[in-house]
Amino acid sequence: MSVPIQAELWLASTSRYRQQLLQKTGLPFQVAAPAIDETPIAGEAPAKLVQRLALAKATKVASTVKHGLVIGSDQVAVFNGDILGKPHTAERAMAQLQAFSGNVVTFLTGLALVDAATGQSQLCCEPFHVHFRHLSHAEIANYVAIEQPLDCAGSFKSEGLGISLFDKLEGNDPNSLVGLPLIRLLAMLRQHGINPLA
Repeated sequence: MSVPIQAELWLASTSRYRQQLLQKTGLPFQVAAPAIDETPIAGEAPAKLVQRLALAKATKVASTVKHGLVIGSDQVAVFNGDILGKPHTAERAMAQLQAFSGNVVTFLTGLALVDAATGQSQLCCEPFHVHFRHLSHAEIANYVAIEQPLDCAGSFKSEGLGISLFDKLEGNDPNSLVGLPLIRLLAMLRQHGINPLA
C-alpha cells in the first residue's frame, strides 16, 4: 500500500477558533499570520469578498513559506444585505442579537488552499444559514453577559451557549459556521494525497 507524502500544512490565520477546528483533523500544521488589507472593494458582493480575502491570506503566507499547502479562510455574516462585523462591545452585541431575533442570518465562509511550490489554488465559498428564534431582551442580555461573544461575527458562539439562540441551523458543514469548512477542506486536501484516514 502506498503512503501519500504528507505535505507541510500551514494555516494562514491566527484565529484560535480556526486552529481548534483544524486540530480536529489530526493533521499536523503550522500557523502564520497573513498581513493583508481586508478592506472591501466598493460594490463587492459578500461571497466575492470572502473568497478574495481567503485567497489573499493563503497566497501571502505561501509567498513566505515557499513550500507546503497553505489554508486561507475568511468569513462574513450577512443580514438584510448588509455585512456584519464583530461587535467588539456588549452594547453592539446586544443590538445585533436584537435585530436577529426571529430572523435568518447567512454566514459566508471563503476557503482557499494554495500550493506554495506551484502557486496552484482551490477556492470556494460555503454558505450557512442561522435561523434565530424570537429572543427576549433578558435572554439576549444574559447570553452576552455569560459568553462575551465580542470577537465573533454575529455576536454568538455556536459551539457554546449560542446554540440556545436558534430555531434551526441550515448548511452542509457546521464547522463553516465557526470559520473553517472542514468537509470542503478535507476534499481539497485529498486532491493532494492528504487524508487523515489513509
